[in-house]
Amino acid sequence: MYPKSIQNVIEAFKYLPGIGDKTAERMALHLLNLDKVQTDFLADSIKNLQEKTKRCKICGNFSDDDICFVCSDPTRDKKTLCVVEDPKTIIAIEKLGVYHGIYHVLNGLIATLDGMNPEDIRLDKLINRIQKKKYQELIIAVKPCLEGEMTALYINNVLKDLGINITRLASGIPMGADMEYIDAITLEKAFDNRKKIS
Repeated sequence: MYPKSIQNVIEAFKYLPGIGDKTAERMALHLLNLDKVQTDFLADSIKNLQEKTKRCKICGNFSDDDICFVCSDPTRDKKTLCVVEDPKTIIAIEKLGVYHGIYHVLNGLIATLDGMNPEDIRLDKLINRIQKKKYQELIIAVKPCLEGEMTALYINNVLKDLGINITRLASGIPMGADMEYIDAITLEKAFDNRKKIS
C-alpha cells in the first residue's frame, strides 16, 4: 500500500524488539513530519552505533574509546570487581550511584541446554584478570534464574581457591509485591536470604 521508501522503513523498525506492524507504521509515518536535520541526526546516530561503539578492552563495557568511563576513572575502587551478564546491567547499577568498584562483563550466562558453555562467555578473561590482580571482593550480579545460578556456582568453584571473597547480590521478594503472585523460586530465595530485623 505504501511507497517502497516508506515500506522499507516500516520493515526496518520491525527489527527492533517489541515493535510490531502498527507501531512500525506509526513510527515511519512520524518520521515524515520531522525536518531534515532531525532525520539526518537519527540516520547518522544509527549508522554510527555499530561503526563507533567499541567494547572496553579491560571489562567489556560499551565505550566510545578503547577503555570505558568506569575503567578509566582513577577514583573507582579497583579492589572490588562486579561480574555482570551484559553492559546494560552496568548502566542500571551506575544509575543507582551506590557501587564504586569496577566491572567485568560476561556477555551471557552458562546455559548448556541452549549451547552456551563456560568457554562461550568471557569467563577465561575473568579468571585472567583475577590471577593478574589482587581483588578483595568479587560480586556476582547476574539475574536470579537457573542460568544465573549455574554461572555463579561455576565462577565460585573455579575461583574459590584464589583467596578472594566471592559474594552474590541478594535476591527475593521485591518491594510492594503481593505474596500470592510470587513464583516459587523467588519465594525460596527470599527464605534463604532472610535477615534479622535490627
